[in-house]
Amino acid sequence: DDAVACTARSETLPAAELDDATRVAGEIGISHETVTFSELDDPNFVANDGDRCYHCRTMRLGRMYETAQELGIGTVCDGTNADDPGEGHRPGLRAVEELDVFSPLLDAGISKDEVREIAEAYDLSVADKPSMACLSSRIPTGLEVTEERLTRVEKAERVLREWGFEGFRVRDHDGLARVEIAPDELERALDPAFADAVHEHLTDVGFEYVTLDMAGYRTGSVSPGGEGSEGQGEAAESDGEANVDLGRQYPR
Repeated sequence: DDAVACTARSETLPAAELDDATRVAGEIGISHETVTFSELDDPNFVANDGDRCYHCRTMRLGRMYETAQELGIGTVCDGTNADDPGEGHRPGLRAVEELDVFSPLLDAGISKDEVREIAEAYDLSVADKPSMACLSSRIPTGLEVTEERLTRVEKAERVLREWGFEGFRVRDHDGLARVEIAPDELERALDPAFADAVHEHLTDVGFEYVTLDMAGYRTGSVSPGGEGSEGQGEAAESDGEANVDLGRQYPR
């Protein structure tokens, strides 16, 4: 009763993520506030250098503190967990330390897998939800973050989500869409019908070219530190020939 959930709303947050946050706050029974701001107001963020996440997290948590003060709350917490500090280049964690944000999951040594177990124990609908980073993580370091690029990435990923894919990213290489699909779903993406449909839909939302990354989905593939640990792994080997469904239909 003494806590308030808070979600920062900006161009880098997919609309579906805000919907999820609102729904889960209702499932928990906690009061939910949203704060609105724009990372695009900060030229350091737009430049998209190796510290983009630091600039973003500083702005985001700054707005959280402002809202907490308005509500008479003295402590701001975030969701950093015990796995996060060891996952490569994480400049956002520096902002958490500088602003004295409390990370209860990290402090208690709770890992990502344990977070999911706890969420399942409380019957939360997001217990099995795939990991999700902000939309700017789809833009390679050094390429400016713009509203146009964020919008077409969000629209492209919404299409893949509606088609039933779970582990994927659409990276924006200045108008070229590089589609990454998780290894266990990659077989579906090799369907010629998928290739035809994804090209049509992604060019409709603003991409000039559409490619499929045969290495599959892996986190951090456009970040300074290279691939992250989550989402890595090789596709399982199969005996015999691949059984590709060439009859799958994709909506036009």
